[in-house]
Amino acid sequence: MTTTNLTVTVPLYRLAHSRTGDKGNRSNISVIAWHPALWDVLVDQVTEAAVARQFAQRRPRHVTRYLLPQLQAMNLVLDDVLDGGVNDSLNLDSHGKALSYLLLDMPVTVPAYLATHFGGPSV
Repeated sequence: MTTTNLTVTVPLYRLAHSRTGDKGNRSNISVIAWHPALWDVLVDQVTEAAVARQFAQRRPRHVTRYLLPQLQAMNLVLDDVLDGGVNDSLNLDSHGKALSYLLLDMPVTVPAYLATHFGGPSV
């Protein structure tokens, strides 16, 4: 964790947890806030562009974000990110479930006062 001018930079997994699925060559990744107070930070920083940068080495053709504010959750759909799909790929680690870990490692800058709402592992 890095602290700067009353902000901290932490991996996304401190703010949210995730569920993932895949269908064909498309990965579907949900991001669910650990606490409602973290929702605005997620909306501001887990954008389509930021997710595309996080997955740059996987070369997604398109990233679409769907916000579910009543649940403090979002759904991210990444097209053409699975090397042709689980059944077409020789890369066993490329399927959708493994990709949530790549997303949850994305650095997020958070006002320090929100640290009391962090969840997930602290290491």
